[in-house]
Amino acid sequence: MIYFDNSSTTKPCERAVAAVNKALCEMWGNPSSLHNMGLEAERLIKDSRETIAKALNADEKEIFFTSGATESNNTAVFSSAFTRGKRRKRIITSQTEHPSVLAPIKRLEEQGFEVIRLLPDSSGAISPKEVLKYIDKNTLLVSVMSVNNETGAINDISGIFKAVKAADKEIYTHTDAVQGFLKLPINVKTLCADMISISGHKVYSPKGVGALYIKKGLNLKPFIVGGGQEKGFRSGTESVPLITAFGEAVSEYSKTLSERYEKAERLKQRLKKNVEALDGVYLHEFNNHLPYVNSLTVSGYKSETLLHFLEEREIYVSSGSACAKGKKSDTLKAFGYSESELDSTIRISFCADNTEDEVDRLVFEIQNAMKSLVRIRR
Repeated sequence: MIYFDNSSTTKPCERAVAAVNKALCEMWGNPSSLHNMGLEAERLIKDSRETIAKALNADEKEIFFTSGATESNNTAVFSSAFTRGKRRKRIITSQTEHPSVLAPIKRLEEQGFEVIRLLPDSSGAISPKEVLKYIDKNTLLVSVMSVNNETGAINDISGIFKAVKAADKEIYTHTDAVQGFLKLPINVKTLCADMISISGHKVYSPKGVGALYIKKGLNLKPFIVGGGQEKGFRSGTESVPLITAFGEAVSEYSKTLSERYEKAERLKQRLKKNVEALDGVYLHEFNNHLPYVNSLTVSGYKSETLLHFLEEREIYVSSGSACAKGKKSDTLKAFGYSESELDSTIRISFCADNTEDEVDRLVFEIQNAMKSLVRIRR
């Protein structure tokens, strides 16, 4: 089996799985309880919070655990509106954001907020200059993702947010860093982000856990209220097994960032070289590109049909974002892909365990697909 759908989810590492089992079987107390079982569970959460904070060069008090990136993104958007939405009504984002950013912003737009949705420039990135064109005293929030989950295009988040803060330090800045976390260096001291969303299952931890970095002193109003967990900002009993697993995965993979990046770059270059020999098959590349995430067009062949052809041979890719459920990608359209490319593009996303032999096998089977599927060619 060959798995190239790591932008959708990664296989949990052994340390993460072991952490889940230990927390479930040995340390299952409620972390809010005052007895020893509760204190043990609380310690596990504290250890994970410290590990994740260290990976971001943040303070542990700035890390708030959530159920995943969707909740983190929703919280960043809605809490910004709850806190300053009476005085400021403009939100600036990109048309290529993940739905968990675009959907809550759309809801605020329906409630009277003004939304500016920017398109990538010719380099595939959101330009700081373009963002600045729309900054005014009514601007509440600028939310731009670090790495696009369908194309791998990287935005200059530090450049964008530094420009925003220079124009008006009262504007909230948020980045969905799900595809960049543990793949690119992220330093909260230089990024100028007030809020950063990350997810566990993209970095070898189980699904159902994520975190939101919130810069100290921001004083946002909570999005989820109740029992007052997570220092009153995110109520609900914490999932100790998942949080512990998240911390273990981050502990393991934060030490090998540069080595894994170099390997992903080799795999990407191998893929590019191999497909260059195939007529009508090409990689979409951008000026600043994350090698883990690759958008590949096989001209004239339906991406969904190609996906299932590969699946029958136990090779797993995706036809775009897993959240799109097979629909044509608005993100790829925003990047300037043609209608035919929207129908003929698959996403190949690497992880630490993928090999060059697996890339070779993938290209070999794509070539077989182009021979076998000729009857449904458009």
